Amino acid sequence: MKQKKRRGIRKLLAVTLLGILMGVLATVAVNYVYVNSSKDSSCMSCHAHPHAEKSWRLSSHYNNRSGVKTSCADCHLPPRGSLDHFYHKTRLGVHDLWSYMFHDVENIDWESKKELEYAQRIVFNSSCLECHVQLFPEGISNDGITAHLYYEDNHEKLDLQCISCHLDVGHYNPDYSHSRMAGIPGAGGSGPAETYDSATVVTSFSDYTERIPGTGVSFVMKAIPGGTFSIGSPAKESYSHENEHPQKRVTVSPFFMAEVEVTWEEYWAFYAETMSEGRTTPAEVYANNSREDVDAISGPTPPFGNPEQGWGGGKRPAITMTHYAAQTYCQWLSKKTGKKYRLPTEAEWEYAARGGTETPYFFEGNPKKFSDNRFGRSIFKADTAVINRYVIYAKNSRNRTQEPSKVKANPFGLKNMLGNVWEYTADYYAEDTFEKLSDGAVDPKGPSSGSEYVVRGGMYSDDAADVRSASRRPTDHELWLRTDPQQPKSIWWLSDFKGIGFRVVCEVADGIEIQ
Repeated sequence: MKQKKRRGIRKLLAVTLLGILMGVLATVAVNYVYVNSSKDSSCMSCHAHPHAEKSWRLSSHYNNRSGVKTSCADCHLPPRGSLDHFYHKTRLGVHDLWSYMFHDVENIDWESKKELEYAQRIVFNSSCLECHVQLFPEGISNDGITAHLYYEDNHEKLDLQCISCHLDVGHYNPDYSHSRMAGIPGAGGSGPAETYDSATVVTSFSDYTERIPGTGVSFVMKAIPGGTFSIGSPAKESYSHENEHPQKRVTVSPFFMAEVEVTWEEYWAFYAETMSEGRTTPAEVYANNSREDVDAISGPTPPFGNPEQGWGGGKRPAITMTHYAAQTYCQWLSKKTGKKYRLPTEAEWEYAARGGTETPYFFEGNPKKFSDNRFGRSIFKADTAVINRYVIYAKNSRNRTQEPSKVKANPFGLKNMLGNVWEYTADYYAEDTFEKLSDGAVDPKGPSSGSEYVVRGGMYSDDAADVRSASRRPTDHELWLRTDPQQPKSIWWLSDFKGIGFRVVCEVADGIEIQ
């Protein structure tokens, strides 16, 4: 009996030891996989984007005088040792393996992966904060140190990520700048071939090319005939929203409208002539700009970073300016040319965008055919043949603005009314604007007051559903200025929204006959 008991004990001991051994081996194996799968070499073997490795090795997280080299997992996973770390490591590992095996590398939009919107989803702020405890970049100013210490104490209520201001530290980008822009873009070159002495004289209601005196900049204005149309969208229109209802019949008087959105070429001319150093308080700026003298106009202070985003200037639409900056540009342009330039009303904008049509777009097609926001789009691709000819949007933009030459004009000869960038209007925003609008109204305007303005037309990263002629949304001033490092925040430049611009209209002067 004792012998049988001893055999049982030995068997139990053997099983226990075997279990411990297997547990140790399993732990060693799992730890080996865990450690090695977090190495840079492992990340590089799975991620098919060699340019990311190149930009990482050029970045300050890798290429610095301290000799510290930040690894992929240090930024792209939560801090080690936390449950969050193991969860996201497993989730991202499965995602990466799936992508490696089944995704077509040639069809990946690598340009969009460089943008802040994407970076915010794959960089963990908790890891940034763990590494950078009172650790600041070389050469930082005292104001910068104060700002970083304030952020460390208040980052939760500020709801900001470090990556929002430091996009280039992990992957070097020569076009990114967090410091104040120095100088005037294009300055120092050969300059324009011709400098205009006077503005264009308009004697008839027809298209004309405006010349900005004292510059070599010109732009085309289209004569938009007055007419009656249905503003907003019918309830049955695919992807329409409540703020587009109900439709009302309204009339707008004739006006001139710019063929394209205000370009960087035009906006930098305004900046070069009116720029201020930043020591002028907003109250003084507003007071200066209420005067009649064009030389008294205070223009934008130098922006932080490059508002062109490294995409190029020239004929691309000027972006990231505030609504006040757009209004001030119109004021400056009016005084330079002797005409009345301004932002369009919402009714004028939609009338011009439709170009005499009553359909979702000014060209033929149903939003359901063009939109990716439909079940089964991974199998049955959206129709892009028609919309690609007229609109810069998510499917053809390469996640950035494009020049007007990329699209065809609408029936009024206007380009990029839909897509490319949202465009400011003069009207305050209200969700129920059309409910309160009277049928048969002539030259209607929006609410008499408000906190945000109406923007129209959609932008380069929007789905086809959001670039319909009736699409409208409000500005979001505080959100669009969230990461502005200045106090008070800039009245000129937006720090957090790249898809906004504007185009100008010109009122028809007295004495011009309209046929």
